[in-house]
Amino acid sequence: MTTIKDALKAFEAKTGEVAVDATKVLLYGQFPPIQKMDVALGALKNCEQLSLSSNNIDRISGLKGMDKLKILSLGRNLLKSMQGMEDVADTLEEIWISYNSVDKLVGLEACTKLKVLYMANNLVKDWKEIDRLKSCVQLEELLLVGNPIVESSGDQFRIQIAGRLPWLKKLDGNPVDEEERELGRAAVPQ
Repeated sequence: MTTIKDALKAFEAKTGEVAVDATKVLLYGQFPPIQKMDVALGALKNCEQLSLSSNNIDRISGLKGMDKLKILSLGRNLLKSMQGMEDVADTLEEIWISYNSVDKLVGLEACTKLKVLYMANNLVKDWKEIDRLKSCVQLEELLLVGNPIVESSGDQFRIQIAGRLPWLKKLDGNPVDEEERELGRAAVPQ
């Protein structure tokens, strides 16, 4: 297994940058893979974009101290939940978490500056999880294709989302239109 400390050393050797000074830290696809996020990440005080995609991470942790983090990429890992985002909730604008096993969105309520949430091909199946995003009023773009909730809702999926998140501009790559918002307001009790 590769530790965060080892991955940061490899990043420095490859890029010639000092990790603690870098604004963009790419630790994706490590071999052997990273299995655990830890407190070594907290030293990345200037990091605005962190990529840990394509590893074997099963839990979000170690983000305390990353006070400038705007983009967090954790796609293609082993995550089941979003808990652990609280330490960077005040700055996060984009979360890329597709191809995991996330079924619960607990932890995202605190991410009030979130603009983009890419979480295709996960396991979200309940509307109560989508309702957790109601505090994310700056959310503009949401990618949910490949989640059970999309398939089980059929033709009503976009209308249900538009009713729950009326400020959303783009859903699964397509603009949300005013007709969908109107139908959503009628379909979803406020």
